[in-house]
Amino acid sequence: MTRHPSGPRDARRRRRQHFNRSLTLALPLAAALAATTLAAVPASATTSTPTIANAGFEADGSGVASPSGWSSSGTTSADYTESGGHSGSYRLSHWASSAYAVDTYQTISNITNGYYTLGVYVRSNDTGGSNYISLSGCGSSTKTTYVPVDSDGNWLHIVDYVYVSANKCTINLYSSSAANAWTNYDDVTFTAGSAPVAIRGGDTSSLYRGEQLGGVYYDSSGTKQNALQILKNGGMNYVRLRVWVNPQDGMNNEATLLASAKQAYSTYGLPILLDLHYSDTWADPGHQTTPAAWSADTLSQLESQVYAYSKQVVGDLVAQGTPPAMVQVGNEINGGMLWPDGSTSNWSQLAALLKQGVAGVRAARSSTKIVLHLAASDSLSTLESWYSTAISDGVSFDVIGISYYDYWHGRLDVLQTDLNGLAAKYGKPVMVAETAYPWTMANADSETNSVTSSNTTLDPGYAASSAGQAANLRDVLSIVQAVPNGLGLGAFYWEPTWTAVAGNGWDPTNASSGDGWENQAAFDFGDKALPVVGQFAAR
Repeated sequence: MTRHPSGPRDARRRRRQHFNRSLTLALPLAAALAATTLAAVPASATTSTPTIANAGFEADGSGVASPSGWSSSGTTSADYTESGGHSGSYRLSHWASSAYAVDTYQTISNITNGYYTLGVYVRSNDTGGSNYISLSGCGSSTKTTYVPVDSDGNWLHIVDYVYVSANKCTINLYSSSAANAWTNYDDVTFTAGSAPVAIRGGDTSSLYRGEQLGGVYYDSSGTKQNALQILKNGGMNYVRLRVWVNPQDGMNNEATLLASAKQAYSTYGLPILLDLHYSDTWADPGHQTTPAAWSADTLSQLESQVYAYSKQVVGDLVAQGTPPAMVQVGNEINGGMLWPDGSTSNWSQLAALLKQGVAGVRAARSSTKIVLHLAASDSLSTLESWYSTAISDGVSFDVIGISYYDYWHGRLDVLQTDLNGLAAKYGKPVMVAETAYPWTMANADSETNSVTSSNTTLDPGYAASSAGQAANLRDVLSIVQAVPNGLGLGAFYWEPTWTAVAGNGWDPTNASSGDGWENQAAFDFGDKALPVVGQFAAR
């Protein structure tokens, strides 16, 4: 979780049978790590390469309704080409001076049956409409991906996929918008293969303590249920759990981790991403405090501590039958960890600590995948410099994870640039290790929220509402889904279950603190599931 640079309290506000079961839970991760799809593409699918007519809308020039190769229905006057394409001179635009609904479509025939993925570059200023790309009439259920709103006005690439069983398929570029709202489409592709999102997870680290203190949860119909059951019913298929070395109040210690892991894995069948902070409290780009018990150690002693601790925690999880599928060695370690010894100002020392962490994890469970996790940046080169240095210093890892909070890190084009660039450069799966968005700016306890109308400027494309929160997670997942070559692994929503429960606050040194996050949880102030839960659904 990213912290605000101004101090510890404000800082937090800137920031989240066994063989068969293990095999089943490992499938989503293994599939993405191998850059394959969850459902195999039939060998015959690649023998056909369907052609889209006028895919870049360049054939007719500007101002042409129903461009060559395409048909339209609905408010056909709102469908036309104009200058300013994504890669060429022209684009398809949907716009009208009054409310409209228009579908620009093209049917492709003689397709060899199999999985196919539609890719489209889009941009829109429409914050209240229903605009999407879809694949229909393909012999299976219609698949849809909504057009995100990027208030920067930059192009985004989104994808959708379907199994074609009727030897034909229709591409739909659809907009239903208010007067003067516009959406652009360009550079359409239709290629063999699928594009699932393997991981739709949540960081539920605070849940166990909240439950012990009386926290309760209700599904959208008002039925009381366990929060993990509600989230799993919505499609959540992974949990992320943090652990601190020796927190003052026991919050996020190993005992809590083990209990949380048993509930998630053993009771609800959810695989685990373990988040090792290597601190007694929050670790993030502005805070990487060495545990008190290790504070006088030399670098060599710290290396031994990191190895032993990593091996112990993972080993204890394995021993109780809840093996982590992935482990983060450090949390948001843009500036290093275990300061000052592990600062990026001395990369060789940071690398030595990271290598011991990796070695400890693998000594306890060799098949566990290693994640190196940074906060997002509006400078891809900054992230590349960090990962390249880690690699050159011999740090071995499997997955790249970044935190992305729209209101702190920039609009969705920033996320897409980061994810696509890192995946292309290193050939490793990438994921959003943390994300969240507020459903309200109100407060349910005495703690000032991390995100308020006075300390944060929200993305104009997403209101602080239940619909805005759901749309933001939906669109973050769409950006992950569009990472080329199947390298978009998934995303974790940070603390969807951290509702306002007395005693379950953010500060391990202050039992009266509140959580500061209840306005970004996936449950409202009455503990009822919000629409964002439905965005965990498989896609």
